[in-house]
Amino acid sequence: MSSIQERALKLHKELVGKLEVVSKAELNSPDDLSLLYTPGVAEPCKVIAENPDAAYDYTGRGNMVAVVSDGTAVLGLGDIGPLAALPVMEGKCVLFKKFGGVNAFPICLNTKNVDEIVQVVKALEPNFGGINLEDISAPRCFEIEARLKKETNIPIFHDDQHGTAIVVLAALINALRVVNKKIDEIKLVLNGAGSAGIAITKLLLKAGLKNVIMVDRTGILCTGELWMNPAQREMANLTNHANLQGSLADALVGADVFIGVSAPGALTGEMVATMNSAVIFAMANPTPEIFPEEALAAGAAVVGTGRSDYPNQVNNVLVFPGMFRGVLDVRASDITEEMNLVAAYAIAGIITDKELNAQYIIPGVFDPRVAPIVAAAVAQAAIDLGLARINANPKEISEKTVLLASR
Repeated sequence: MSSIQERALKLHKELVGKLEVVSKAELNSPDDLSLLYTPGVAEPCKVIAENPDAAYDYTGRGNMVAVVSDGTAVLGLGDIGPLAALPVMEGKCVLFKKFGGVNAFPICLNTKNVDEIVQVVKALEPNFGGINLEDISAPRCFEIEARLKKETNIPIFHDDQHGTAIVVLAALINALRVVNKKIDEIKLVLNGAGSAGIAITKLLLKAGLKNVIMVDRTGILCTGELWMNPAQREMANLTNHANLQGSLADALVGADVFIGVSAPGALTGEMVATMNSAVIFAMANPTPEIFPEEALAAGAAVVGTGRSDYPNQVNNVLVFPGMFRGVLDVRASDITEEMNLVAAYAIAGIITDKELNAQYIIPGVFDPRVAPIVAAAVAQAAIDLGLARINANPKEISEKTVLLASR
């Protein structure tokens, strides 16, 4: 067992979990009790009964997100169940609070049934201003998200899909600046046609990508292949216009970009050598598809991973705290692909021309500029799209993010 593993076990056991509930108000006297509970609490209840939107003003709902998982696709651990997933969901809640000042609560569900998950989350809607779906396996995650978006009135965000897609697009925008290429002129190969890979591809297509090939364990996604699931069949119709068949190695010949959301060691130096001044995002965790040293030795121009011990960490924490801060502050009813695009460009734009280089294409996770800028950009996008229930000054939202995250 490594040092980090031993220390992590010790920390979790000593803390007995990473979360606690702390009251904002003092409760030291009968008068305090009368205001916080009976009889005083009846007054906001009556206001909310007449105007449900007042719950945002009189309760914590407007700054509370549920982190919902069934434990079927946890980090690199797979289907470990809801109880074993709980430490991850608690950790996610810590990140929400630290970087975005957003209160978040873990909800780990002891069911894999799509209907049951949807019904439970719908029933919980009065408590939360938004739902962050987490570590739910494909293809069920697509249906769960789609149904919740349709059947609830609060933002639904599957971070494994859209958070990953946003941060990948942000990194790609700047990597292409480094190698002086345009997104509509490159050939891109994505390995791993699950929830993250499909979401990444869809967002990149929306951003202007034309030539993309997706690859899964069985091979290249190609129209007519019988092994694909329905989501992959949809993507086969949107990608691989040359109907190429074969392996990852076949797809990579002459490619400009490799994006991996797949498995350790899937990419070799020999494959990189067949590419064209390659941009490599090897994001399998904790062991990437290829280590940066090997990729660079084989001729890669820019390399990013999901790891914190290498330059260019492509990490979702750059996205979800600011995303939810922005949508909560304007009480947005939805999170759309247009808002995802805005978030990606906001993150990419943080890196100035002077700062940009092959070792620095994306801000670090502790960069204090990120969440406020994302929050302001997303809030403005929600207002522009007519999805905001209240108007707000994005500059004030940015300043509020800084304040809340510093507490």
